[in-house]
Amino acid sequence: MCTVLADAHNIIKNIIAENMPTEAVINALQARTFAGRVYLIAVGKAAWTMAKAASDYLGDKLAQGIVVTKYEHSRGALPRIEIYEAGHPISDENTIWATEKCIELATSLTSTDELLFLVSGGGSALFEKPMNGISLEDVRNISSQLLECGADIIEINMIRKRLSAVKGGRFAMLAASSRIFSIVLSDVLGDRLDTIASGPAVPDGSTTKDAIRIMEKYDLKLTELQRKYLMIETPKEITNAETVITGSVRTLCNSAKKAAELLGYTPFVLTTTMNCEAREAGRLLSAIATDILSGNSSIKRPCAIIAGGETVVTLNKNVQGKGGRNQELALAAACGIAGLKDVVFFSLGSDGTDGPTDAAGGIVDGTSLDKLKAQELDAYKILANNDSYHGLKAINALLFTGPTGTNVNDVSVILCK
Repeated sequence: MCTVLADAHNIIKNIIAENMPTEAVINALQARTFAGRVYLIAVGKAAWTMAKAASDYLGDKLAQGIVVTKYEHSRGALPRIEIYEAGHPISDENTIWATEKCIELATSLTSTDELLFLVSGGGSALFEKPMNGISLEDVRNISSQLLECGADIIEINMIRKRLSAVKGGRFAMLAASSRIFSIVLSDVLGDRLDTIASGPAVPDGSTTKDAIRIMEKYDLKLTELQRKYLMIETPKEITNAETVITGSVRTLCNSAKKAAELLGYTPFVLTTTMNCEAREAGRLLSAIATDILSGNSSIKRPCAIIAGGETVVTLNKNVQGKGGRNQELALAAACGIAGLKDVVFFSLGSDGTDGPTDAAGGIVDGTSLDKLKAQELDAYKILANNDSYHGLKAINALLFTGPTGTNVNDVSVILCK
């Protein structure tokens, strides 16, 4: 393994290790005094890790709990906690079942009880109970429409929360008899609390006008009842809940910066709010690498260019490709850095699952395009078919971490030695 490639894998390892939510959850709990019985509900892709940290800290103070997380994201039994796994990024029957269990627990609490609500990215799909008359198939269909159109997470959640009985502050209303203390691991640019997991326990900052604008922007196919729900305002004031944020894409980028610096690279954090098309981000970042190596940039080698955020992929509806935004980003970058020496690019989803795949992202260098050509594969056709998974797999350029236990957006890094 070449030195730069080894450095990239070292940085990836450190990024994940430093962004596990365990310490952050414990720090938040240490700053809080619990007077009554404590009950726990954790939702999202990092739910199990966050719940374990809370369980270890609280011990016998924890009366009962529920975890709702993505399939294969649980790591075993936890004391006094029921664990449910469900569908992501599209909700399924287990989502509804698990959410109903959470509602049963929350509505049974009294004024002497305290609810510890642990929230992480993925909660929008994993924590769901549709409004009356809205089916799970309706939710799936609308979510699929938004994903296929390239809508960003904020836009998607503005629609989701209006069709849900638990999103947009409505869960806090269901648990109105108790006090809620929420610890949130942010996977949303700008850390908008009303967008992370669609804001189950915070006031909703979006309006019906916002929802209508998104519906018209993407020409969503909605029924009359679905349109009616878009016109109903969500809670704008919640008095029984307190929230703290424990991690975000900024911490992810800072971890990449620190790890690169320790390896002798001068780090530059380009942005923590990257939210454009994945392939456009790949082209831009590879262009920066080209300038650096040609000497046309004020940035000198060895350096690490870091960009955090969450890009989008607008699907070609006429194809049946497989991939995720980080994989598509990496493959697009491979086209731009073709032939460059001592350059490695990777893009990583911090949760370890990029889109509907088992890969966390992709890692490429100046030889990747030639490796594809040697197998008679055309990178540009692969991108057009949204089939980055199979393209990167063919040249052993997928990143596999397994479910990491955290979820704080994505990070892309160019290493120029």
